Amino acid sequence: MNIKNTVFSFLIAIIGLSLFGCQQETKTEPKPLQQHENKSVSLSPANQSSVNAIAKQLDVNYRLVTNIPSEKCKKDIADGACFEVELTLTAEQAISANNWQIHFSQIAPIQSFESDEFIVEHLNGDLHKIALSENFKGFSAGESKRILFRAMFWSLSEYDALPNYIVSADNLQPQVIESTRAIIDPESGIEIQPFVQPYTDNDKHFKRTANDNTVWLTPELLYQRNTKRLASQANLSAAIIPTPQSVTYGEQQLDLSAGIQVNYNAVKPNLVNSALARLATLGIKEHENGVVVNLNLVKDSAKKIGGYHLEITPEHININGVDESGVFYALQSLASLVTVGESSIPTLTIDDQPHYEFRGMLVDVARNFHSKEFILTLLEQMGAYKLNKLHLHLGDDEGWRLEIPGLPELTDIGGQRCFDENEQNCLLPQLGAGLDTSAPVNGFYSVEDYTEILQAATARHIQVIPSLDMPGHARAAIKAMHARFEKYSQLEQPEKAAQFLLHDPEDTTKYSSVQFYNDNTINVCLESSYAFITEVMKQVKEIHAQAGQPLTRYHIGADETAGAWVESPACKEFLANNNYGVKTVAELAPYFVERVSNLLDELDIESAAWSDGLEHTKKENMPSVVQANAWGHLPWQSHKQTHELVNRNWQVVVSTPDVLYFDFPYEADPKEHGYYWASRQINTEKIFQFMPDNLPIHAEFWLDREHNPFEADDRKIVDDNGKLLSGPMEAGRKFLGIQGQLWSENTRNDNLAEHKVFPRLFALAERAWHLPKWAVPYNYQGAKYDQKSAVFSQDKQHMRDQQWANFAQIIGSKELVKLELANIDYRLPTVGAVIENGQLNANIAFDGVAIEYQEMGKSWQSYQQPVAVKSKVNIRSVSHDGARKSRSTEVSFN
Repeated sequence: MNIKNTVFSFLIAIIGLSLFGCQQETKTEPKPLQQHENKSVSLSPANQSSVNAIAKQLDVNYRLVTNIPSEKCKKDIADGACFEVELTLTAEQAISANNWQIHFSQIAPIQSFESDEFIVEHLNGDLHKIALSENFKGFSAGESKRILFRAMFWSLSEYDALPNYIVSADNLQPQVIESTRAIIDPESGIEIQPFVQPYTDNDKHFKRTANDNTVWLTPELLYQRNTKRLASQANLSAAIIPTPQSVTYGEQQLDLSAGIQVNYNAVKPNLVNSALARLATLGIKEHENGVVVNLNLVKDSAKKIGGYHLEITPEHININGVDESGVFYALQSLASLVTVGESSIPTLTIDDQPHYEFRGMLVDVARNFHSKEFILTLLEQMGAYKLNKLHLHLGDDEGWRLEIPGLPELTDIGGQRCFDENEQNCLLPQLGAGLDTSAPVNGFYSVEDYTEILQAATARHIQVIPSLDMPGHARAAIKAMHARFEKYSQLEQPEKAAQFLLHDPEDTTKYSSVQFYNDNTINVCLESSYAFITEVMKQVKEIHAQAGQPLTRYHIGADETAGAWVESPACKEFLANNNYGVKTVAELAPYFVERVSNLLDELDIESAAWSDGLEHTKKENMPSVVQANAWGHLPWQSHKQTHELVNRNWQVVVSTPDVLYFDFPYEADPKEHGYYWASRQINTEKIFQFMPDNLPIHAEFWLDREHNPFEADDRKIVDDNGKLLSGPMEAGRKFLGIQGQLWSENTRNDNLAEHKVFPRLFALAERAWHLPKWAVPYNYQGAKYDQKSAVFSQDKQHMRDQQWANFAQIIGSKELVKLELANIDYRLPTVGAVIENGQLNANIAFDGVAIEYQEMGKSWQSYQQPVAVKSKVNIRSVSHDGARKSRSTEVSFN
């Protein structure tokens, strides 16, 4: 979903607010914030030299003033919630140029501003413009000018401000203002915005509202939290992630120092070779004198697809898989047993199978592109931890990332962002994309690239489910097809021009999408829209077929469709004359989903979509197989919608943002990267705690996004007429699986993407594959849960917490080393620490990860045990290979 990702899109849903059709005022009467002495600078029209000079020497400073709404916040927008920012522009040298402007990205639209010399305007999406007012007097050397603006909702992360402000003037080459470029933090390797002042005030910068009880995670509080963790009882040499269903350990060890010798029998080598290659990277290579590994296919109706039996004796290894994926997973369990640098593994017997059929990971490459190499690396790790579905989000408002033969505009224009205000050569630079079309945030997968991805996925028993969002979240496609329309119109080929047109040029509807676009929704009343979808799907299906992985499922998206089409002549005509029984504008979105789903069905492709795009469709109008990704926020009672969809006998994939949105922060700290509309803290432990089979139970031990208790009522509820409003799942209903989501609005490079996915992927894999004994079974009779209902017993909580302690040690001491061998920039945990009586005490979430400390003015030292210090200190963690460091934090001296 995409609110699901969008920073403040969420905020809209968040407040339960409908912005659609609401016109937001983006200007106020110019009002001086600060009087400046008239420097009597003589102004002249901007030329290229002056634009270049402004880009080089104008210093931009972004300072969050407060999240506390004032009387100046507009009460009719966002329930009156707004935050204030002071934007300071300082000229190193005098600026005498006139008629220039600055374009910049600001996720939450600016609703009002105060400035005597500038005018701030919201353009579209996150793009804004600062123009010079008639009162602009130029800059003298060293002079600062300030703009105070108010934007919708609140800002809780220093990463809300996006980089690459662009200065431009008519008919001149635009330039990125140097002071707004992002840089890479040499310590953590994470992109930071140096022009943003730190968020430091608990009430003004950290809290969302006065009722927000979220606690800023200081090193001292983190130390207390880590101290409460139970002592690990893990046997690292015998540990496997994800946990097998059943393990019986022997008393001996098997020495693999001579390698392994594989007997494939009836198993196709190409379907297990990637697992053997991973073993080799861990030091276990194939050799003619190695330990014999027998691979067998053994049908077993009692086991699910992917199930296997693994027997390790002192002499050999036997693997029986119910299919080739079962053999593959058994080899991955063998790799999981391996400790890097050691050659022995324990003897044991495993009987194993997955808890869920669907074990997925979504990667959004549309908002900001991620390279083929990143995807291939991710596929390798997904296979290693038995995940089997890659939901590849290839098309959205900000980009179209898949080459479609015959439609080059989709990637020539939709795959690039630059500064073409007519968008005939590229898209506008949303999300701080800057000007460089070769930057990592831009790009697309060629047919050859995508084929390589598909083949790599197949080799790891992973199904790729492509998604090119529609009808909303489709601006890149709409603009690309508009450019195609213009091209063929100029060539006087009107039929070809209109062939794949996605918007009605006569449509005067005013709407705002959840991401604040006014032109991002495919017109569902045009036959050319369905011609476009058919052509694209035929081409994608052919690419899949040629790559050897047939396209059997496609994700429509179908979510967050704004109030489009109301004034579209094409839709007025369609509503008056159609054979589908569609009579109102409200019926157009479900009509689109139903029609596209059946279009896909005719192509032998199963349809998937987000839950909000499906809930208004009629089951009888949909194909028999439908996948619904349930992404609702638990404190907003989303379990009710999820249960309604599963009661339709649809295949529900749990995609809960509270715990499965990996673009959200790991911890509650303004310096943690990510959006936060549903949660400000999704660390690996929280994912480990998740009980996907029983969504309402989490009201007993989780809090809402402001860290307040909530309740989840899963009882049968009817209205006064006896109509069912909500209720529990019907007896025997189950979810198809779970999926982690990496949305990419502000995930601007591959390193940051890896930082957000790892190590959380370990816990995702654990919950997708293994059903723990501490999980509370779902109550099909329905129940009401809150922090007093006590269904999740203390015994089960203790069992969970002990297993987490074991799991955390396995990650820290064993699995992170393997990520380093794969050159993955996983997130190193921040360190918990206190200074008491002059002594530094430190701890960490993952045992086995090294800690360093630094007294003021001194060099970094290794922390091994409590140590005397004489001042406040900085503290950080270090990767096993010493190459990377965590974000450092400061510990106060008491």
